[in-house]
Formats: sequence, structure tokens, C-alpha cells
Amino acid sequence: MNTTSTSPPAIPSPSDAAVMLRGAIGQIQFARNYTLELLENTPRDLWFTIPEGLPTHIAWQVGHLTVSQYGLLMFRIRGRQPDDLDLIPSRFRKAYGRESAPNADPSSQPSPDELLERFAKVHADSLQVLSEVEPSALLEPIDMPYAAFPNKLGAVLFCPIHEGIHAGQLGVLRRAHGLKSVR
Repeated sequence: MNTTSTSPPAIPSPSDAAVMLRGAIGQIQFARNYTLELLENTPRDLWFTIPEGLPTHIAWQVGHLTVSQYGLLMFRIRGRQPDDLDLIPSRFRKAYGRESAPNADPSSQPSPDELLERFAKVHADSLQVLSEVEPSALLEPIDMPYAAFPNKLGAVLFCPIHEGIHAGQLGVLRRAHGLKSVR
């Protein structure tokens, strides 16, 4: 008997969404703390170096996580706000969005400190948005990417998964630079 189901999971109720949101916030914070641990243990002079055989560098990973967290937890949940163009300007989205390619020239990009500042600001603002969202609003439909549910809750659930994937890439980059594992 085949016990695997190909049908999508049932959409949760607003009360279930509230419980799932609390769990997702914990996972988002856990993933961020691990990412920060990796970054704190990576010399800044390696951030724009693409190791031989790899397609990316540390700075691109940080910029990409910044753009992605904004998209998943701010734009998808509350829509674009006037201040968002200062937070995530078009040139930043183009440099670090899904279809972008890492640029090894540090002179044409934000410094590691600037990347970390924007990274922290988007994270703090995202957690603020999540603290204010009504559970019923989490059930509003959205387009991909999302995890499990085709709604705003699915975007929230995808966020820590996405960051974990990129934390893994940061770990590989660190090893390719000859650094030891942090855990």
C-alpha cells in the first residue's frame, strides 16, 4: 500500500496559523543566529573571493539573504511600503536577487559592513512585521516561492528553510577558503 500522498496539505485555520507563525519565528531566529555565527567567523577580506570551482562568494550570500527575507517576510506579508526603496533599492535587488550572478569586484558593491547593516535592518523589520500580522491574513494566497501552503504563511515557513540552505553554502565557502567548521 502506498502511503505517500500527492495532494497538498489542508490549509490551516487562523488559530493553527498563529501557532505555526510562533514556531516559524523561532526557526527564523535560529537560522539567523547560525548564519551570523558563520559570518562572524569569516574574515572580511574573503567576502568577495570566489573559491575555485564554486559559483559564489560570501558577500553575495548575505545580499541574497537580505533581498529574500525582505521579499518573503515584508513584501509578501504587507506589500511594498514607501521606505522600502531605501531599504532594498532596485540596484540591490538586481545585484542579489534570484537571477543575479556574484560579482567579485568589491569596489562596485556595498562593503561587508554595509551588507551586514542592511541584513540586520531587514531582519529586525521583518520580525516587526510578523509580530503585527493577523493570523487570518497569513491565509491569503500568494505565488511561489513558499513551503507547504500557497499563502502568506507558506512564505513565512519557507524563510528559515531558505536561510538554512544559504547557511550551508556559507559553510561550504568557508571550508573552500580553508576555514574550520564553526560547529
